[in-house]
Amino acid sequence: MLGEYRIEGRGAAEIAADVERAVGTGKLTPGQPLPPMRELAARLGVNPNTVAAAYRTLRERGVIETAGRRGSRVRPKPVTTGRDQLRVEVPPGARDLSTGNPDPALLPRLAPALAAAAEEGDRRPVLYGNDPVAPDLVRVARAELDADGVPEGSLTVTSGSLDAIERVLAAHLRPGDAVAVEDPGWGSVLDLMPALGLRAVPVAVDDDGPSPEGLARALAAGARALIVTVRAQNPTGAAVTASRARALRAVLREHPNALLIEDDHGHGIVDLPPHPLAGATRHWAFLRSAAKTYGPDLRLAVLAGDPVTVDRVRGRLRLGPGWVSLLLQRAVAHLWAGGAVDRAAVAESYRSRRQPLIDALAVRGVRAQGRSGMNLWIPVPDETTAVARLLQSGWGVAPGARFRLTSPPAIRVTVSPLAPADIEPVAEAIATAVRPSPSRVYG
Repeated sequence: MLGEYRIEGRGAAEIAADVERAVGTGKLTPGQPLPPMRELAARLGVNPNTVAAAYRTLRERGVIETAGRRGSRVRPKPVTTGRDQLRVEVPPGARDLSTGNPDPALLPRLAPALAAAAEEGDRRPVLYGNDPVAPDLVRVARAELDADGVPEGSLTVTSGSLDAIERVLAAHLRPGDAVAVEDPGWGSVLDLMPALGLRAVPVAVDDDGPSPEGLARALAAGARALIVTVRAQNPTGAAVTASRARALRAVLREHPNALLIEDDHGHGIVDLPPHPLAGATRHWAFLRSAAKTYGPDLRLAVLAGDPVTVDRVRGRLRLGPGWVSLLLQRAVAHLWAGGAVDRAAVAESYRSRRQPLIDALAVRGVRAQGRSGMNLWIPVPDETTAVARLLQSGWGVAPGARFRLTSPPAIRVTVSPLAPADIEPVAEAIATAVRPSPSRVYG
């Protein structure tokens, strides 16, 4: 059944580790069936309960899936093969519009802020037992959260948005729980679900955010949490409007025990106001990352939430890294409070590339989504063909498979590298790439 590969191990942990190693190295491939538990137990000379425990661990790790009488098999996309492996190799000479990176020209200089933070560190060295959150960062973050309507609550700091999302999920959920996620949505979040042993339940997204009807279905079906992007949604550019927020809050109030996580990674690069959902449920987290505004290497996000959630996250941090570097926290506070980024100018810079490209595509009969942020989401008949044709034309784009669960095929285009002169050529290339191939008649 497994070809040349023979699963080994005596204990459940050893068997699970052996299977996971085999998946990671390609010796066991996605979709490949595993032996029935009793059969494998007999071959290894162990109790069937030992194999059952190993398979349970592998399911919780997102490595395998079980389909009743059809048995267990390697997941089509196991956690050991993340969506980032779907990257496009952009050849020399081609323009790369696939990365999702901010425009480096719009990022502030970090040296002055880091120097100021280092000088403060020299005056007041950080030692074990110090407050893990910089007071200056708390002040500036809390003031803006208050202004944006985020409820009062505790604050802590994590190493970026994904770290915050993982810690909040782990603080409340257990393997096997279902989580409502945006579809299409951030590929790293979609990969995180099986890594934590959680089950992703897709909720459709339009320009105004997640579908209230889709969320209601997901929660009614047992989803215990919702992850939503406030604005500059990756990959569609969606931004939650005031009316959509009201509708989503109404759904959430019917499920007060659901965990709500809001990711406002677009803070600082989008001029659309946020419309938080926080407070509609008992447990919530609202987070803001420094990555898109000040630079991806500043691995820092501010997390506000209800007292129980923040206390659990802080407690787990104490048992791991302890805290996020106060040097980085002070530097971000310096950038944030000092207005190192002209937010309106940054938002306009991205809009001035995004909207003209949307308009140029519309003229050519191609629909694109991109209400905010730095990405466009363009439905296509066939992703592989569209990506390949664009590479031939000198443009690299991201295949939608990196961001989709059940939503239709598409490509993601990052506008950050574009100049005004690029708009018409890239629009023409995209329009040509998504057109059906001309039919051939053989006489």
